Amino acid sequence: MDPPRCIVVSPIIASFVPFLLLVFSSSVVILASAGGGGGGGNGTAAPFRSAEELLRFQRIKARLARTRDASVKTIQSPDGDVIDCVPTHLQPAFEHPKLRGHKPEREPAERPRSCGGRAGADGRDDEEALPQAWRRSGESCPEGTIPVRRTTEADVLRASSVARFGMKARGAGGGGFARRDSTGSGHEHAVGYVSGGQFYGAKASLNVWPAQVASPAEFSLSQIWVISGAFGNDLNTIEAGWQVSPQLYGDNNPRFFTYWTDDAYRETGCYNLHCSGFVQTSSRVAIGAAISPASSYGGRQFDIAVLIWKDPRRGHWWLQLGSGGALVGYWPSSLFTHLGSRADMVQFGGEVVNARPAGAPHTPTQMGSGRFPGEGYARAAYFRNLQVVDWDNSLVPAAGLRLLADRPGCYDIAGGSGGAWGTYFYYGGPGRNARCP
Repeated sequence: MDPPRCIVVSPIIASFVPFLLLVFSSSVVILASAGGGGGGGNGTAAPFRSAEELLRFQRIKARLARTRDASVKTIQSPDGDVIDCVPTHLQPAFEHPKLRGHKPEREPAERPRSCGGRAGADGRDDEEALPQAWRRSGESCPEGTIPVRRTTEADVLRASSVARFGMKARGAGGGGFARRDSTGSGHEHAVGYVSGGQFYGAKASLNVWPAQVASPAEFSLSQIWVISGAFGNDLNTIEAGWQVSPQLYGDNNPRFFTYWTDDAYRETGCYNLHCSGFVQTSSRVAIGAAISPASSYGGRQFDIAVLIWKDPRRGHWWLQLGSGGALVGYWPSSLFTHLGSRADMVQFGGEVVNARPAGAPHTPTQMGSGRFPGEGYARAAYFRNLQVVDWDNSLVPAAGLRLLADRPGCYDIAGGSGGAWGTYFYYGGPGRNARCP
């Protein structure tokens, strides 16, 4: 089907929201008071499996306190979030041992070229590129600071494992979450991917939906994955998109997110700014904050354009939203092994966690809009204008795109090409239904 024209609120996305689905057998429980830190922490009894996990919790509390104390301005978002304006040089990134003494870069040395010249020249600003609920307050962070969504102790204690708060759960085989054969870990995908070449970035526009998530232990996301290495212990990924994750955020709002790892989700990397690594440069985009408005069934469609690319001169992986060049920040090349040079796979699409035990009915958690691809525009979720960055730092169509759905009766995918949408696909589904009992 030919995709019609849509209303574009331009860019973002990709990735996904793996939750910490660890099953604990015999475990030690240590009770600790979760006070302070804002929101939901008064006298809550927090179970810890070991003294080591309790120590991890205390370190997280100390890091959260450092970020909060560094704030020069606090903004109350209409959706209940608190945004701290933190001086750029005091952001969490620089606690990483490889980034101590690192001087933040304001701009990449070079941006990808497109058929129209530079990647994005329509003059859109970052607010149009990513409309977020906190900006509706009318407040903004001053130049020289970055907006950081405040993480509370209650957020930490919702995690299935405090030791892995802000990180994706480890699946069978290590790097299952970016893999196309990962149904055994409860992660179900409907994706398009290109592989077998040398890639230096990716770009796509995807529409944002308030996907319904049935359980706090589950999530739904749509994202871009930039991947290199083996699907074992040394997988490198960079990810960005939108996700609905009640466990990570405490609500069901679609939110802009990022993720990275350089060891197949084992010990390194995290969502958003929950660990050191990603260097944010934007004073107007809050990573982890809600996206508003979102698309509605049969109504207006709102999409975001996300571009990830490797600066050919300095080597860092930059994140840009929209077509107007709204930079969010970058992943320094020193964080990675394989991605230090290039990617060998790019993946676009949706992912859902089905936390139901074997033999139980499938989860009704939605992917995308919760509708199958055949319903088309204004009803099904889509990715459009899929591109990759080639060796010459040029944006080119994602040639040879392969489509794959782990469980097409639950979540499916169907693609096409041509017209203003270039290479595109519709994807998603309702989860449990007559075809997916």
